[in-house]
Amino acid sequence: MMQVHRIEQGTEEWFKLRAGIPTASEFSTVLAKGQGGGDSKTRRTYMLKLAGEVLTGEPTEPFTNFHMERGKAWEAEARERYAFLTESEPELVGFIRNGPKGCRPDSLIGANGMLEIKTKLPHLMIDVLLRDQFPPEHKAQCQGALWVAEREWIDIAIYWPRLPVFIKRAYRDDDYIRTLASAVDTFNAELAEVVETVRAYGTLPEAA
Repeated sequence: MMQVHRIEQGTEEWFKLRAGIPTASEFSTVLAKGQGGGDSKTRRTYMLKLAGEVLTGEPTEPFTNFHMERGKAWEAEARERYAFLTESEPELVGFIRNGPKGCRPDSLIGANGMLEIKTKLPHLMIDVLLRDQFPPEHKAQCQGALWVAEREWIDIAIYWPRLPVFIKRAYRDDDYIRTLASAVDTFNAELAEVVETVRAYGTLPEAA
């Protein structure tokens, strides 16, 4: 069942809502394959982090760097530009949970839409503008957000000050979402197995 939580991002309640479940921002990691089609190290690391959250009840310390902090600082500015250019009223929400998966959209748009905001360095931004297509590196996150939030379309707004805002819409790709859903189900089954294995670790065997 989908639940929209209108809470502030980064609060204790927000971390609890997303603890132990894969989220859209990491769906590309869930889909990742290792060399030769084997296990992916990044996928395994993500799974172990979520297992740690389930077992300890504590959120993994979020990774942050200069580029991520810059993106957060410019998100509001980019949202305002998007709202002006599209004549829309973006709605802020904290987190959307739908069963054992979730997403944190940058905004909901109307009854059927969503917004994802990204920032890119000028040379990368110019490349995006010249290509004029939905960036494929964000497909898993954006299609995953549509799946989680049960929405029909998502706009990506890519922003850098003093450059044109790049806005491109993508609609639900149900074939892709079916593949993604299967991968997330497999991931969650493996995650549950890891949790149960660790919970059983060190348990004394029953006396004969």
